[in-house]
Amino acid sequence: MAGSVFDSQLYGGLFNCGEAGRLFSDSAEVRAMLLVEGALAKAQGEAGVIPQESAAAIGRAVVEIAVDPGVLKRPTGQNGVPVPGLVAAFREEMKAPEHAQYVHWGATSQDIMDTALMLRLRQALALVEADVRSAVAALGQLAGDHAALPMAARTYGQHATPTSFGAVAASWGTPLANLLAELPELRKTCLLVSLSGAAGTASALGAQPAELRAAVARGLALADPGRSWHTDRTPVLRIADWLMRVTLAFGKIGEDCTALVQSGIGEITLGGAGASSTMPQKQNPVVPSALVALTRQGSGLMAVLQGAALQQHQRDGAAWFTEWMCLPQIVLGAASAAATGKALCAGLSPNADAMQAAVSGGLDMIHAEALSFALAEQMPRPDAQAAVKALCREAQNSATPLRQLAARDYPALDIARLFDPARQLGQAPAEAQRFAAQAAALAEEGKK
Repeated sequence: MAGSVFDSQLYGGLFNCGEAGRLFSDSAEVRAMLLVEGALAKAQGEAGVIPQESAAAIGRAVVEIAVDPGVLKRPTGQNGVPVPGLVAAFREEMKAPEHAQYVHWGATSQDIMDTALMLRLRQALALVEADVRSAVAALGQLAGDHAALPMAARTYGQHATPTSFGAVAASWGTPLANLLAELPELRKTCLLVSLSGAAGTASALGAQPAELRAAVARGLALADPGRSWHTDRTPVLRIADWLMRVTLAFGKIGEDCTALVQSGIGEITLGGAGASSTMPQKQNPVVPSALVALTRQGSGLMAVLQGAALQQHQRDGAAWFTEWMCLPQIVLGAASAAATGKALCAGLSPNADAMQAAVSGGLDMIHAEALSFALAEQMPRPDAQAAVKALCREAQNSATPLRQLAARDYPALDIARLFDPARQLGQAPAEAQRFAAQAAALAEEGKK
């Protein structure tokens, strides 16, 4: 089995993370770090920290030179970080030592790596956002189309009271829509440049390090934190948390879909395949299962990442290395969940007949709560509950539908109305329509 399912030739189709996978390759990291070095040199040249001629030469070289990640393996193993080896290889490739000496002037490895990470996280967020928007649109369509389609709500795996499929779709989509609303502030406050020097003091970055940091931030279209954040991993944690909650939202959909396609339930149908190697009658819920698995993996990794945020002094090698091992998997897991979940939501459809059978079956027990409240208008609530419990026991023991027993004992009740699931949906249709409108508004917003 491959070390990561996301770039596995066997499992990459099951856990497809799309274009995000390219962002967390060695080549992408090297390219991002060189872009940061180029932006740093440009800002330093304009500020007079290094010669402008050298800054221009470094800027050209960043575009023209491609450093093979393979040549950095040995120096990274020796130094613990790839930047020293990258800078050395880049200077060698420049073939202009008079200019190359100014590469990486006054910065530290973590400045370059954290800023390069933010460049890639920015792209990852955009990719995940696009898939989340598509999923919200599909769920909004389902919510609006089936706002009043009755189905059995389940608590503890058992029938509770009627709800609507539209409301269920809305409950799946609302967390995703709320996550989209968080993105602008997340980008503004967490996609940060890092430029603080060896110990966070910026002592080797010239006479005006704050202005230099701001210039680099502008050059890379990142936010200026106004401080050193080498050991404050809050920005990284907040981005990872947002991505993990995307994974969790899709995992919830996967969990529910797995239950709703179970034998004997079959209240929804899934688009796509899921063949068994030996049982031709089966269509396994492969996509929902993948979403649940991604959620479980991400939850475990988030716990480790949070532990790694506790860092010692001005830099903590072990904690930083731990972040490297966890964060890419969390990002790719979210990208995979979003891409997979988008496809699942687009292919979902309700099985109205199965939903009707579930609501009308079970000896009408799903209407027990409504019956107890109707009786509470005639007697104290505890007495009404006790009476309905007694009727439920009789229904189970005699296999007689609850509506027949209720009609026998309480002929004054409007049994047809009371046992009509469409009249017991409460706020479910309204919630479904409200989310459908929200999804439509988000779709329009996404077009701008």
